[in-house]
Amino acid sequence: MASPEVVGTNNLGSSLPVINVQHLASQNLKYIPPRYVRPEFECEEILDDDSIQIPVIDMSKLVIGQLGYDDELQNLHLACKDWGFFQLVNHAGTEIIEKMKVVTEQFFNLPLEEKMEWAQPAGDIEGYGQVFVFSEDQKLDWADMFFLYLLPVSLRKMRLWPEKPSSFRSTLHEYSKEMHKISMSLFRSIEINLGVEAGNLSSLFDKDCKQGIRLNYYPPCNHANKVIGITPHSDAVGLTLLVQVNDVQGLQIKKNDKWLPIKPARGAIIVNIGDMIEIMSNGEYSSIEHRAVVNHEFERISVATFHMPDLATVLGPLPELVHDNQPKFINMGIEEFLRLNLQNTLDGKRLLNEMKMTY
Repeated sequence: MASPEVVGTNNLGSSLPVINVQHLASQNLKYIPPRYVRPEFECEEILDDDSIQIPVIDMSKLVIGQLGYDDELQNLHLACKDWGFFQLVNHAGTEIIEKMKVVTEQFFNLPLEEKMEWAQPAGDIEGYGQVFVFSEDQKLDWADMFFLYLLPVSLRKMRLWPEKPSSFRSTLHEYSKEMHKISMSLFRSIEINLGVEAGNLSSLFDKDCKQGIRLNYYPPCNHANKVIGITPHSDAVGLTLLVQVNDVQGLQIKKNDKWLPIKPARGAIIVNIGDMIEIMSNGEYSSIEHRAVVNHEFERISVATFHMPDLATVLGPLPELVHDNQPKFINMGIEEFLRLNLQNTLDGKRLLNEMKMTY
């Protein structure tokens, strides 16, 4: 395993600076700048059926010996296999999650000039700004983001950690620990469901785990049907844990070629399977294409935490899950996989599809 000094993060990708969308939206524009107009998404079908929602998993039951454990473990398996998304309730860490919501909202409410103190440096993806922007004529998402790598601790770029509000850094540190703890519990349950020997999957995300966080701000837009909060994509990572900061909906997943709006349960963490777990499980579990839409009247704020193995890890199907010598994906180093993801525009599951084996 490579040491932190050998494998860093500066070379994974960068993004061009763009106009701050929160500031842009505050000007009550009569017309949307052309770079934000996305007509290709206007006519896509929305699955408007309140009876269809992603599964809800009760984390308090995912404890060996707990009443209902076997049933909830099976529910988790079906959620990962059939949906790739689920809502996690009765989890730990509610107090620090609420604190994280508060400091996130406080940060985005700072004046623009203060937020820009932690803007992305040239050639980096960490900091306040945008990601996946590579050309001056590229279409843009109606959102501002703040991205940081939190783990390993030795690679934290503290100069990019906001000092306003004053509790931001300490809250983020505790939040990082809690999200990693919750993710590890899920990884252990997932490897049980996959029939993988204990530790063969979960250990990849443990001590040498790479964890990133993205704070998302989606300003309201008078022409919300003409813009997109974040372009449809699947997450390149292992697991994503998403916390909704306010009550404004916007997350949608692709189900049967239609977009299904997600209605977050109060206090729930929305969890989704990433490309890395689809690859490691040899296709048993699938990452799901998702997007964020914009509200015409209210801002939406969310916090996404990403978990992936150390960059020196080789990504590929776990040998125990390859039957009849038929791996469904090629092997690739995590570092190369992430670089390919971060140096290309978002485009559904393009990268994952390029890794599929052909026989």
